[in-house]
Amino acid sequence: MLNTITKQLKPESDAERVAFKVISILRESEYDAYIVGGSVRDRMLNTIPAEVDVATNATPHEIQALFKKTILVGVSFGVIIVLLDHVQVEVATFRTDGDYKDGRHPEKITFSSAEGDAQRRDFTINSLFYDPCTNKILDYVNGLKDLEQKTVKAIGDPDQRFNEDYLRMLRAVRFTAHLGFDLDSATFSAIKKNASKIIQISAERIFNELNKILTGHNADVAFSLLDESGLLHYILPEIENLKGVKQPPEFHPEGDVWVHTLLMLKALNQPGSELAWGVLLHDVGKPSTFTYNKNGRESFPSHAKVGAQIANKILKRYRCSNEFIESVNALVYYHMAFGDVKRMKQSRLRRMLARKTFSTELELHRIDCMNSHKKLDNYDFLQTKIKEFENEPPVPKPFISGHDILSLGVAEGRQIGIILKELEECQLNREIKSREEALEWLNVRINPQKPIKNWIKNDHH
Repeated sequence: MLNTITKQLKPESDAERVAFKVISILRESEYDAYIVGGSVRDRMLNTIPAEVDVATNATPHEIQALFKKTILVGVSFGVIIVLLDHVQVEVATFRTDGDYKDGRHPEKITFSSAEGDAQRRDFTINSLFYDPCTNKILDYVNGLKDLEQKTVKAIGDPDQRFNEDYLRMLRAVRFTAHLGFDLDSATFSAIKKNASKIIQISAERIFNELNKILTGHNADVAFSLLDESGLLHYILPEIENLKGVKQPPEFHPEGDVWVHTLLMLKALNQPGSELAWGVLLHDVGKPSTFTYNKNGRESFPSHAKVGAQIANKILKRYRCSNEFIESVNALVYYHMAFGDVKRMKQSRLRRMLARKTFSTELELHRIDCMNSHKKLDNYDFLQTKIKEFENEPPVPKPFISGHDILSLGVAEGRQIGIILKELEECQLNREIKSREEALEWLNVRINPQKPIKNWIKNDHH
C-alpha cells in the first residue's frame, strides 16, 4: 500500500542539485524518476547525504540516449552512472529480482515499477522515494512509520532478505548503530539464525562494511550487536576472544579487555580507518599472552608484539593493502612504548616522533589512557616534545656522509654503517651540534688512540 506525505526538500549539495536536474531531464522525456534510498532517509533525518541515487522507469539504453556522458557500471542490473556538471549520479531502472543462488546476486532481474523496486530493497527506511517535482515522499513499505519509530526493519520476510544478500546482516547492524535506532526483533532473530552464512561473502565486502562501522557513529554499539547476533564469532573471532580477559584493576578499573575496547570505540568520533582499526586491534594480543606475574597480578608479556602479528593476519585475511596493514601494525606494535617516553634517550624519542604513524599512535595512546587509568602525563610530555622540535625535523639531516668517512681512509664495508649510526645517535642526543663537531668526532672515532667515549666525556659533558 502506498503512503505519501508532502515535504519540500531543497537541494543542499552539488550531488542533490545534479540529481534533481537528472530527474527533471527524465521527466521532460515523460519518464518517472525519483530520488531513492538512503539519501531520502538522511534528508528526513536532517542530514545532508554524501551520495544521491535516482530510480526511474527508463531503461539503461533510454538513459544513455538522454545524457551525453554515462558510465556502464551495472547495466545488467539496470544501473548507469550519469556525469553531469562534473558530478556523478547513479541512475537505476526500477527492477524486481529473481531468485538468489549465491547470497549476493539474483539469477535474473526484471524491469518493473517503483513499488516493485521498493519491495526488493533491504530495509524499510532505505526504500523511500522522493519526487522533487511534486515534493512528495512515496512509501510502499511503511518506511515512514519505522523512521518515525527509529527502527531498522527488513522489508517483508527478513530471513528471505538476508538470504538474498548476507552482507545485509552487517548493514542492519551498521544502520542501527549509526542512526541510534533500535533493531526490529524479527530482523534481529533472522540475523542470529543466518549469522554463520556471513563467511560466504567476499573478504573485501566484509572489510568495507566493517570499516564503515568503525569510522561511523557508535562503533561500540555496533560491535555489541555483532557480538549478540553471533556475527562477530564468524568475522572477527580474535575480537570475541577479548571477552572475559581480566586486567589489573589499578591500570584498568573499567573491566576486562572487551569492555576496555568497547569504551575506546565509543570515544571515537568518525576517525580515520587506521586509527579505528588500531583501537579495535591494539589489545588483540592479550588473550594469548595472559598470565600472572610473581606478585599474582594479571600480566600480558609482549602482548603488543604478539598483537601486531595477529593484526597482520586479520588484515591480510581481509585483503587490505600492504600500506594499510603496516600502518595499523605500527599502532598495535608501538602502543605500549608510550609508557617509557620520560625515560627514553633523546635519540630514541626523536626517532619515535619521526615515525609517519606517530600522530595516530599518540591519539590512540590518549584514547587508551582516557578509557582506563585516565593518566595523561606521558601524553602531555610528548606534546611538549612536539613543540620543542616544531622548528626542526625530529630526525635531522646527518652532518657527515659515507664519503666523508671514506676520505679519512676507512675502507668500504660494514664499518661505515656502524660509524654513521653512532654519529646519528650523538646528533639526536644533541651531543654533536655542527658539521665541524661531527668531523672532529669522526677523527677521534677512527683513531684508536682516542676512543669516542673519552672525547664526549672530556669535550661535551
